[in-house]
Amino acid sequence: MKNTKLIDRTVFKFILVGIVNTVAGMAIMFGCYNLLHWSYWWSSAANYVIGSILSFFLNKYFTFQNTERSWKQIFTFTLNILICYFLAYGLAKPITSQIFSNFNSSLRDNIAMLIGAILFTALNYVGQRFWIFKK
Repeated sequence: MKNTKLIDRTVFKFILVGIVNTVAGMAIMFGCYNLLHWSYWWSSAANYVIGSILSFFLNKYFTFQNTERSWKQIFTFTLNILICYFLAYGLAKPITSQIFSNFNSSLRDNIAMLIGAILFTALNYVGQRFWIFKK
C-alpha cells in the first residue's frame, strides 16, 4: 500500500537535511548578495545550485531511502528544483516589494530572499515526496 500521507517520518528527515542545506545555502546566498554584491537572482541561484546537489544525495539516500538509479530521476529532480525556485522567488520578490515598499531595495531583497527560501522549501518537499522519490 502506498503511503500518501503528507506528514510522516520523511518530513522530519527532510527538515534535518534542510537545516544542513539552509545553513550552507543562506551563507552562500547572503554572502554573495551582501559581500560580493551579486544581484538578487544570481545570489539566490548560487544558493540553489550548490544546495540542490547536496539535497539530491541526502534526500535520495537518507530521507526517502531511494535506490533507483536513472537519468530520468536526475532530470525530474532538476526540473522540480527549477519550478520551485522560479515559483518561490518569482512570487517573493513582487510581494515583498509591495508590502515593504518604504524599505530600501537592499533590505527588501533580503526579506524577499528569506520569504523565497520558505516558499521553496515547502514546494520542494511536496515535489520530492510525491513526484521524484515516491515509493
